[in-house]
Amino acid sequence: MANLDTTDQQILKELQQNSKLSTKELASLVNLTPTPVFERQKRLEKEGYIKKYVAVLDPEKLGYGIIVLCSVKLKQHTRENGNQFMSVINQMDQVTECYNISGEYDFMMKVYVRDMKDYQDFVMNKLGSIDCIGGLQSIFVIGEAKHSNCIPIK
Repeated sequence: MANLDTTDQQILKELQQNSKLSTKELASLVNLTPTPVFERQKRLEKEGYIKKYVAVLDPEKLGYGIIVLCSVKLKQHTRENGNQFMSVINQMDQVTECYNISGEYDFMMKVYVRDMKDYQDFVMNKLGSIDCIGGLQSIFVIGEAKHSNCIPIK
C-alpha cells in the first residue's frame, strides 16, 4: 500500500465495485482524464494489485442451492498429506475457497452443491477418494448475512 496514492486507492475501490467500468467512466469517478487513469490501471495490474477481472455469478440461478462450510482434518500433519489434499481440492469445481487454518481442523472449504444428494455424492466420491483425510465436519449455510468480494482499502 505504500506505493499507492489516494487516486490509485480510489481506482481500486471503484473497480472492486464494478470491473466493467470503461476508462472514461472510471476517469470521471476519480476526477482525472482517461489517459492517466488507463496508465494507472495498467500499472496496478502489472504490479499485481489487480489480479484479474471476473463476473460474480448467482449460485441459486445456476442451480446451486446449498453452500457448505466443510472443515477437514488430516490423518497426519505431513508435507505430503497437505500437498496431496491441496492438489486434489484444486481440481474440484464445487470447492470455491479453501483455507489452511489453525485449531481443531486443518482446512476450511466453501463448497457449492445443488442439493443434499449432490453433497452426499461429493463427500462419498470426491472427498472419500482423498486418502489423507482423517475427519470432516459440515456446516450448512442457512442464509447469507453478508457477501463481499471487496478488500478494504484505506
